[in-house]
Amino acid sequence: MIEVEDLNKGFSDREGGRVSAVDDVSLAFERGEVTAILGPNGAGKTTLLDLLLGLNAPDSGAVRILGRSPHRAVQDGLVGALLQTGGLLPDLTVKETVVMIAALHKNPSPVDEVMETAGITSIASRMVGKCSGGQQQRLKFAVALLPRPEVIVLDEPTAGMDVSARHEFWDRMNEQARAGATILFATHYLEEAEQFARRTVLMHTGRIIADGPTDDVRAKAGAAHVRANWAPSSGDLSGLPHVISYETQGGQISFRTDDADALARHLLTQTDAQRLSIRPASLEEAFMMLTSASTSTRAPSAGAGDHVEDDTEDVSR
Repeated sequence: MIEVEDLNKGFSDREGGRVSAVDDVSLAFERGEVTAILGPNGAGKTTLLDLLLGLNAPDSGAVRILGRSPHRAVQDGLVGALLQTGGLLPDLTVKETVVMIAALHKNPSPVDEVMETAGITSIASRMVGKCSGGQQQRLKFAVALLPRPEVIVLDEPTAGMDVSARHEFWDRMNEQARAGATILFATHYLEEAEQFARRTVLMHTGRIIADGPTDDVRAKAGAAHVRANWAPSSGDLSGLPHVISYETQGGQISFRTDDADALARHLLTQTDAQRLSIRPASLEEAFMMLTSASTSTRAPSAGAGDHVEDDTEDVSR
């Protein structure tokens, strides 16, 4: 569906130098994939999405969407997008907005159908200027569906939505994926990527530092967590296998381990620990570990990428 080959894009920095926002990136996305593109501020996510949409031209390399250039793919109605930027007219109603944009497409989906899919039928007569941030995001989603896209690109799609609205949004997006749409989204909600993305691409200073099934990327944190009800002595702790670190709180102890199965087996058979629970490392832990490792191996000048693009997310959220 999408092929990205040796893609490069740079910008001038404040010191008069040149910074690589996208640095030799090659990717391919198949039909029906739901992929999260993650990275800290200045990682290159928004620049990459702009290149995929034909909103910016690469310095070198190529992007093909269903065998077409991004610009042509958008013209042909193969791509829909929900971006951080791009205003809505506040003096139109929600339905008037969808009708107006539908008139710009050759063969748009029925207005009532996309409004129902986006969950905005109940606010059809509301003025856009009176809509909440989350409602405006859903309106943008409806507009993105009008050309019957086979590729949907989302940049911070659930900004302004509460938890319930985010889950409802992703239920609707997963329906699109099951129907065959390829979905790419950038987000600063790491738990959102963990729950809804089948694949995760992690960017840092313009480069891809991890790419694969989300569970595999999460496993790159190299550790899991085992918790138990137990009050061990120092001697008990010294004999435990595969413990990286531990923390006690009340009658519970939590271990960070590089082999959760072996540690749990030991606790169950060799100690009086009770009520064991195991969880894998989170995507956030993998994110922090991989970006820290990437920073330590990059030249200091690479940090200037923070000035490149308007990525305003705070990954600590």
